Amino acid sequence: MSEPLLVLDDISRRYGAIEALKGISFSIGRGEVVALLGDNGAGKSTLVKIIAGGLEPTSGRMLFEGREFLAKTPAEAKAAGIETVYQDLSLCTNVDVVANFFMGREITRKVLGVPVLDETAMERVAGKALADAGTRIPSLRTKVEHLSGGQRQAIELNRFVHWGGKLVLLDEPFAALGVEQTRRGLAMIRQVAKQGIGVVIITHIMQQAFQVADRIVVIRQGVVAGDVPTSETSPDAVIGMITGETLAVPDRQRQGQTIRPAERERTT
Repeated sequence: MSEPLLVLDDISRRYGAIEALKGISFSIGRGEVVALLGDNGAGKSTLVKIIAGGLEPTSGRMLFEGREFLAKTPAEAKAAGIETVYQDLSLCTNVDVVANFFMGREITRKVLGVPVLDETAMERVAGKALADAGTRIPSLRTKVEHLSGGQRQAIELNRFVHWGGKLVLLDEPFAALGVEQTRRGLAMIRQVAKQGIGVVIITHIMQQAFQVADRIVVIRQGVVAGDVPTSETSPDAVIGMITGETLAVPDRQRQGQTIRPAERERTT
Protein backbone atom coordinates (compact mmCIF):
# COMPACT_ATOMS: atom_id res chain seq x y z
CA MET A 1 0.00 0.00 0.00
CA SER A 2 1.22 3.54 -0.72
CA GLU A 3 2.11 5.88 2.09
CA PRO A 4 -0.89 7.79 3.51
CA LEU A 5 -1.15 11.47 2.64
CA LEU A 6 -2.17 12.45 6.18
CA VAL A 7 -1.86 10.51 9.43
CA LEU A 8 -3.51 11.70 12.64
CA ASP A 9 -1.88 10.06 15.64
CA ASP A 10 -3.60 10.32 19.04
CA ILE A 11 -4.79 13.91 18.53
CA SER A 12 -6.32 15.48 21.65
CA ARG A 13 -7.56 18.96 22.35
CA ARG A 14 -8.56 20.44 25.72
CA TYR A 15 -10.39 23.64 26.53
CA GLY A 16 -9.68 23.92 30.23
CA ALA A 17 -11.41 20.97 31.87
CA ILE A 18 -13.30 20.11 28.68
CA GLU A 19 -11.68 17.52 26.41
CA ALA A 20 -13.07 18.12 22.93
CA LEU A 21 -10.89 15.47 21.27
CA LYS A 22 -9.70 12.36 23.10
CA GLY A 23 -7.01 10.66 21.07
CA ILE A 24 -8.18 10.79 17.44
CA SER A 25 -6.25 8.48 15.12
CA PHE A 26 -6.92 7.72 11.45
CA SER A 27 -5.31 8.30 8.07
CA ILE A 28 -6.26 9.71 4.67
CA GLY A 29 -4.79 8.37 1.44
CA ARG A 30 -3.92 10.18 -1.76
CA GLY A 31 -6.96 10.31 -3.99
CA GLU A 32 -9.22 9.11 -1.16
CA VAL A 33 -12.51 10.73 -0.15
CA VAL A 34 -13.23 10.42 3.56
CA ALA A 35 -16.60 11.49 4.98
CA LEU A 36 -16.26 12.79 8.53
CA LEU A 37 -19.57 12.27 10.30
CA GLY A 38 -20.86 12.88 13.79
CA ASP A 39 -23.50 14.73 15.77
CA ASN A 40 -23.24 18.43 16.63
CA GLY A 41 -20.52 18.91 19.23
CA ALA A 42 -18.82 15.61 18.42
CA GLY A 43 -15.49 17.33 17.67
CA LYS A 44 -15.46 17.39 13.85
CA SER A 45 -14.92 21.13 13.47
CA THR A 46 -12.21 21.15 16.14
CA LEU A 47 -10.36 18.40 14.30
CA VAL A 48 -10.63 20.19 10.95
CA LYS A 49 -9.29 23.41 12.51
CA ILE A 50 -6.28 21.51 13.83
CA ILE A 51 -5.54 20.00 10.41
CA ALA A 52 -6.00 23.41 8.75
CA GLY A 53 -3.77 25.32 11.16
CA GLY A 54 -6.51 27.17 13.03
CA LEU A 55 -5.87 25.35 16.33
CA GLU A 56 -2.99 23.49 17.91
CA PRO A 57 -3.63 20.08 19.47
CA THR A 58 -3.05 19.66 23.19
CA SER A 59 -1.25 16.41 22.42
CA GLY A 60 -0.66 13.99 19.57
CA ARG A 61 0.98 14.49 16.19
CA MET A 62 0.25 14.71 12.47
CA LEU A 63 2.23 13.28 9.58
CA PHE A 64 1.75 14.91 6.18
CA GLU A 65 3.39 13.29 3.16
CA GLY A 66 5.41 11.08 5.50
CA ARG A 67 6.84 13.88 7.60
CA GLU A 68 5.79 15.22 10.98
CA PHE A 69 3.81 18.37 10.33
CA LEU A 70 1.83 20.87 12.36
CA ALA A 71 0.59 24.10 10.78
CA LYS A 72 0.54 26.91 13.32
CA THR A 73 -1.54 29.14 11.04
CA PRO A 74 -3.94 28.60 8.13
CA ALA A 75 -1.36 30.27 5.89
CA GLU A 76 1.18 27.57 6.78
CA ALA A 77 -1.38 24.87 5.99
CA LYS A 78 -2.17 26.47 2.62
CA ALA A 79 1.52 26.73 1.79
CA ALA A 80 1.84 22.99 2.43
CA GLY A 81 -1.15 22.23 0.16
CA ILE A 82 -3.96 21.93 2.73
CA GLU A 83 -7.07 24.01 2.08
CA THR A 84 -10.42 24.32 3.85
CA VAL A 85 -13.53 25.15 1.82
CA TYR A 86 -16.39 26.35 3.97
CA GLN A 87 -20.03 26.75 3.08
CA ASP A 88 -19.62 30.53 2.70
CA LEU A 89 -16.37 30.10 0.71
CA SER A 90 -13.50 32.59 0.61
CA LEU A 91 -14.10 34.30 -2.73
CA CYS A 92 -14.25 38.06 -3.23
CA THR A 93 -17.74 38.58 -4.62
CA ASN A 94 -17.15 42.11 -5.94
CA VAL A 95 -14.54 41.05 -8.53
CA ASP A 96 -14.71 38.69 -11.48
CA VAL A 97 -13.83 35.00 -11.89
CA VAL A 98 -10.34 35.66 -13.26
CA ALA A 99 -9.40 37.97 -10.39
CA ASN A 100 -10.54 35.36 -7.86
CA PHE A 101 -8.72 32.54 -9.60
CA PHE A 102 -5.41 34.44 -9.50
CA MET A 103 -5.86 36.15 -6.13
CA GLY A 104 -2.32 36.72 -4.84
CA ARG A 105 -0.78 34.94 -7.84
CA GLU A 106 -1.42 37.45 -10.62
CA ILE A 107 0.46 37.20 -13.92
CA THR A 108 2.17 40.46 -14.93
CA ARG A 109 3.99 41.81 -17.95
CA LYS A 110 6.09 44.92 -18.30
CA VAL A 111 4.98 47.94 -20.30
CA LEU A 112 7.71 50.56 -20.60
CA GLY A 113 9.39 48.88 -17.66
CA VAL A 114 6.29 49.05 -15.47
CA PRO A 115 4.62 45.76 -14.39
CA VAL A 116 0.93 45.55 -15.32
CA LEU A 117 -1.57 42.71 -15.06
CA ASP A 118 -1.58 40.38 -18.03
CA GLU A 119 -5.36 40.02 -18.17
CA THR A 120 -5.31 38.04 -21.43
CA ALA A 121 -2.94 35.39 -20.08
CA MET A 122 -4.83 35.08 -16.80
CA GLU A 123 -8.18 34.68 -18.56
CA ARG A 124 -6.71 32.02 -20.85
CA VAL A 125 -5.23 29.99 -17.96
CA ALA A 126 -8.35 30.29 -15.77
CA GLY A 127 -10.62 29.38 -18.68
CA LYS A 128 -8.63 26.27 -19.53
CA ALA A 129 -8.49 25.10 -15.89
CA LEU A 130 -12.24 25.49 -15.45
CA ALA A 131 -13.04 23.92 -18.82
CA ASP A 132 -10.78 20.92 -18.14
CA ALA A 133 -12.73 20.35 -14.92
CA GLY A 134 -16.06 20.53 -16.76
CA THR A 135 -17.08 23.82 -15.14
CA ARG A 136 -19.22 26.01 -17.39
CA ILE A 137 -19.29 29.74 -16.69
CA PRO A 138 -20.59 31.89 -19.57
CA SER A 139 -18.17 34.75 -18.97
CA LEU A 140 -15.05 34.75 -16.80
CA ARG A 141 -15.51 38.50 -16.46
CA THR A 142 -18.73 38.03 -14.51
CA LYS A 143 -18.51 39.23 -10.91
CA VAL A 144 -18.72 36.33 -8.49
CA GLU A 145 -21.72 37.90 -6.73
CA HIS A 146 -23.77 37.12 -9.85
CA LEU A 147 -22.85 33.41 -9.93
CA SER A 148 -24.72 30.50 -8.39
CA GLY A 149 -23.50 28.75 -5.26
CA GLY A 150 -22.42 25.75 -7.30
CA GLN A 151 -20.40 27.88 -9.71
CA ARG A 152 -18.66 29.65 -6.83
CA GLN A 153 -17.79 26.34 -5.26
CA ALA A 154 -16.41 25.09 -8.56
CA ILE A 155 -14.15 28.13 -8.84
CA GLU A 156 -12.73 27.58 -5.37
CA LEU A 157 -12.12 23.86 -5.86
CA ASN A 158 -10.62 24.29 -9.33
CA ARG A 159 -8.38 27.09 -8.06
CA PHE A 160 -7.16 24.81 -5.27
CA VAL A 161 -6.37 21.98 -7.69
CA HIS A 162 -4.66 24.26 -10.22
CA TRP A 163 -2.28 25.73 -7.65
CA GLY A 164 -1.03 22.36 -6.45
CA GLY A 165 -3.38 21.53 -3.58
CA LYS A 166 -2.88 18.14 -1.93
CA LEU A 167 -5.60 17.87 0.74
CA VAL A 168 -8.94 19.69 0.77
CA LEU A 169 -11.29 19.86 3.76
CA LEU A 170 -14.92 20.52 2.82
CA ASP A 171 -17.08 21.74 5.70
CA GLU A 172 -20.79 21.28 4.86
CA PRO A 173 -20.13 22.33 1.24
CA PHE A 174 -23.63 21.65 -0.10
CA ALA A 175 -25.81 22.94 2.74
CA ALA A 176 -27.06 25.93 0.73
CA LEU A 177 -27.18 24.28 -2.72
CA GLY A 178 -30.06 22.81 -4.67
CA VAL A 179 -30.35 19.23 -5.88
CA GLU A 180 -28.69 19.74 -9.28
CA GLN A 181 -25.88 21.90 -7.89
CA THR A 182 -25.24 19.31 -5.20
CA ARG A 183 -25.09 16.54 -7.82
CA ARG A 184 -22.51 18.49 -9.79
CA GLY A 185 -20.57 19.24 -6.63
CA LEU A 186 -20.37 15.57 -5.67
CA ALA A 187 -19.19 14.70 -9.19
CA MET A 188 -16.53 17.38 -8.91
CA ILE A 189 -15.25 15.89 -5.64
CA ARG A 190 -14.73 12.54 -7.35
CA GLN A 191 -12.93 14.31 -10.20
CA VAL A 192 -10.65 16.10 -7.73
CA ALA A 193 -9.84 12.82 -5.98
CA LYS A 194 -8.93 11.19 -9.31
CA GLN A 195 -6.05 13.65 -9.51
CA GLY A 196 -4.51 12.16 -6.36
CA ILE A 197 -5.85 14.80 -4.00
CA GLY A 198 -7.12 13.72 -0.59
CA VAL A 199 -10.62 14.95 0.30
CA VAL A 200 -12.32 15.17 3.69
CA ILE A 201 -16.00 16.09 3.58
CA ILE A 202 -18.04 16.98 6.66
CA THR A 203 -21.75 16.54 6.05
CA HIS A 204 -24.91 15.86 8.01
CA ILE A 205 -26.57 14.32 4.96
CA MET A 206 -25.97 10.57 5.01
CA GLN A 207 -26.89 10.11 1.35
CA GLN A 208 -24.11 12.47 0.26
CA ALA A 209 -21.54 10.55 2.31
CA PHE A 210 -22.52 7.23 0.73
CA GLN A 211 -22.58 8.74 -2.76
CA VAL A 212 -19.09 10.22 -2.73
CA ALA A 213 -16.93 8.76 0.07
CA ASP A 214 -14.54 5.83 -0.09
CA ARG A 215 -14.47 5.64 3.69
CA ILE A 216 -16.58 6.91 6.56
CA VAL A 217 -15.05 8.06 9.84
CA VAL A 218 -17.49 8.70 12.69
CA ILE A 219 -16.55 10.88 15.65
CA ARG A 220 -18.62 10.66 18.79
CA GLN A 221 -17.89 12.69 21.92
CA GLY A 222 -14.31 13.32 20.84
CA VAL A 223 -13.32 9.77 19.91
CA VAL A 224 -13.39 7.72 16.71
CA ALA A 225 -16.53 5.60 16.98
CA GLY A 226 -16.11 4.07 13.54
CA ASP A 227 -13.71 3.95 10.61
CA VAL A 228 -15.16 1.82 7.85
CA PRO A 229 -15.08 1.46 4.05
CA THR A 230 -18.31 2.85 2.65
CA SER A 231 -18.91 -0.32 0.66
CA GLU A 232 -18.82 -2.42 3.83
CA THR A 233 -21.31 -0.55 5.97
CA SER A 234 -24.84 0.87 5.79
CA PRO A 235 -26.64 4.07 6.78
CA ASP A 236 -28.25 2.26 9.72
CA ALA A 237 -24.88 1.04 10.96
CA VAL A 238 -23.38 4.52 10.67
CA ILE A 239 -26.33 6.05 12.51
CA GLY A 240 -25.68 3.51 15.26
CA MET A 241 -22.07 4.71 15.53
CA ILE A 242 -23.17 8.35 15.62
CA THR A 243 -25.74 7.76 18.36
CA GLY A 244 -23.62 5.33 20.36
CA GLU A 245 -25.88 2.33 19.77
CA THR A 246 -22.96 0.54 18.10
CA LEU A 247 -19.22 1.07 18.41
CA ALA A 248 -16.49 0.11 15.98
CA VAL A 249 -13.90 -2.19 17.50
CA PRO A 250 -10.27 -1.56 16.43
CA ASP A 251 -9.46 -5.12 15.32
CA ARG A 252 -12.72 -5.32 13.38
CA GLN A 253 -12.59 -1.88 11.76
CA ARG A 254 -10.56 -3.30 8.90
CA GLN A 255 -13.60 -5.37 7.92
CA GLY A 256 -15.99 -2.48 8.57
CA GLN A 257 -17.68 -4.38 11.39
CA THR A 258 -19.31 -2.93 14.48
CA ILE A 259 -20.21 -4.26 17.87
CA ARG A 260 -22.89 -3.28 20.34
CA PRO A 261 -21.74 -1.84 23.68
CA ALA A 262 -23.08 -4.78 25.68
CA GLU A 263 -21.22 -7.28 23.50
CA ARG A 264 -18.07 -5.14 23.74
CA GLU A 265 -18.16 -5.45 27.53
CA ARG A 266 -18.34 -9.24 27.26
CA THR A 267 -15.33 -9.36 24.93
CA THR A 268 -13.01 -7.13 27.02
